[in-house]
Amino acid sequence: MALIHHPVVDKNGKTIAAAVTNLDLHDIARAARTFGVEAFYVVTPLVDQQRLVGQIIDHWVTGAGARYNPDRRDALALIRLQPSLQSALDDLGARWRQPARTVVTSAQMAASDLDWNGLRRLAAGEQPVLLVFGTAWGLSPELMAQADFRLAPIAGRNGYNHLSVRSAVSIVLDRMFAGGAGDETQKVES
Repeated sequence: MALIHHPVVDKNGKTIAAAVTNLDLHDIARAARTFGVEAFYVVTPLVDQQRLVGQIIDHWVTGAGARYNPDRRDALALIRLQPSLQSALDDLGARWRQPARTVVTSAQMAASDLDWNGLRRLAAGEQPVLLVFGTAWGLSPELMAQADFRLAPIAGRNGYNHLSVRSAVSIVLDRMFAGGAGDETQKVES
């Protein structure tokens, strides 16, 4: 999977580069490790942000943090820092010796062509799949237009849909690999 920091949009729809957050790195890496994701690409073209990510990874994978918390080391070792989505796709394609199919996510998806069952079928296939998540207010329209598939948004119960990317990643991975709620609506007993 990939966490995109550029190109993403701000609340006004302007394309920006968002800052990397320490919480995203830790929590998403832990979710990736829990569900057996092969690699977690952190995508930012900003050199200062790349340095920050490198320092965090070094601390937890080879530094004092690795000795202090080996479980955290195992999770953060999945992070692959890349300057662009294309470089992440090139890396994944080289690892698998075939191109990856991209699946973009968004809370405001107007038209999606992949539901949860479709995502599970796609993931079970022979071709690698790269789940693409956006920071800030979501992926840029240009990036979304380049994707192979658009995943249906996570539906809440009351129309409010503004999850943190960390929460969204965990829900998507659960539905993808553990067969979570997915397409069915579940009745909640009071």
